Amino acid sequence: MDWIFQNYLLLVIPITSGIVGWATNFLAVKMMFYPIEFVGIRPIFGWQGLIPMKRREMAEIEVELVLGKLLSVQELADRLDPELLTASIDRRLKQVLRRIVNQVMEESAPNVWASLPVQGKNLVYKRIEADIPNVVKKMVDDFKHNIDEILDIKELVVKMLVDNPELINEIFLTAGEKEFPFIEKSGLYFGFLFGLATLAIWTFHPVWYVLPAGGLLVGWLTNWIAIKIIFEPKRPIHFLGLKIQGMFLKRQKEVSRVYSDIVEAKLINAENITQIVLNGSGSAQLLELIELHVNDAIERYVAVAQPYFALGVGSEQYYKMKKLAAQQIFDSTSKYMHYANEYADSALRVGDDLCERMQQLTPEEFEGVLRPAYQADEWKLILTGAILGMIAGFMQLYLV
Repeated sequence: MDWIFQNYLLLVIPITSGIVGWATNFLAVKMMFYPIEFVGIRPIFGWQGLIPMKRREMAEIEVELVLGKLLSVQELADRLDPELLTASIDRRLKQVLRRIVNQVMEESAPNVWASLPVQGKNLVYKRIEADIPNVVKKMVDDFKHNIDEILDIKELVVKMLVDNPELINEIFLTAGEKEFPFIEKSGLYFGFLFGLATLAIWTFHPVWYVLPAGGLLVGWLTNWIAIKIIFEPKRPIHFLGLKIQGMFLKRQKEVSRVYSDIVEAKLINAENITQIVLNGSGSAQLLELIELHVNDAIERYVAVAQPYFALGVGSEQYYKMKKLAAQQIFDSTSKYMHYANEYADSALRVGDDLCERMQQLTPEEFEGVLRPAYQADEWKLILTGAILGMIAGFMQLYLV
């Protein structure tokens, strides 16, 4: 009876190994992404998901390996049609400009503006509104020529992912929606197989360190093998009629589509581009561009009566008026430009372009879409699995 009980008890070894393999892999995946913010006592006692913790480095890697190589800012800007852009914001822009004209004139030339009859003010509005397509066209053309100074795609991506750690988690989890569950499940299968090997060694060599060492190897190998299977081999190998290739690399077309849709919807779209252009490192260059065209427009509007106008408001106030008008238009950009988001997104075609180009990447290049998530601190995950496996091995020793 004791012999039968002992044999049944020995079955605990492969079963426990399977559970340990699953648990360590499951924990490894969760530790990569959660918690999003640090939990515990800094700097040692606590944890933060590896990807949220290193989201700045991850964002820079994504730009360098994927987005920076596949998306040309100049090419995207060239797709904007000034006439269609003007049409999309025309109504709202006219409303904003009327308000700006009133504010600027009331502050810079209150007496001149107050003395002007309603008909005169309406003529000013109409002249400005009639000139909108011309001014917008010139500004868009200049914007295209200076796009590299005004828009930094790396700055946009890094800022969005640093400010929104949930977003970088979503990108990696969605791109690897089949690989991460595989890592978890594979731990159970490989753990059970390694447990059988440990059982065989224990049967013929029942020394105390066999089970802890076996648990350590299970925790380490299950993580290591799962990651290898996802990314190796990079190039397809045909063997006995089978096509063998890393799981993630096999899904290049599918992943490209999913990844590109997220990037377009949440990351590189008209709304986010507008915000980074207005508030990023290129905002000063944009303001200079607006000042140039606003000054040119004002000079043309008052060309006929300029000497009298300057005398009426004073040269200092006249200069202040032009400066203020440019600043007001810059500050109000978000109030009318968001009306162009739908047109701009359809014109930029970020998702379709990115998808098409990602599908053309070599397996080695495509690996960079997801692999950085593993490589950054891969050793920590494997070490954690090994330690947990060893602890489980000591528990097995106590039972057996």
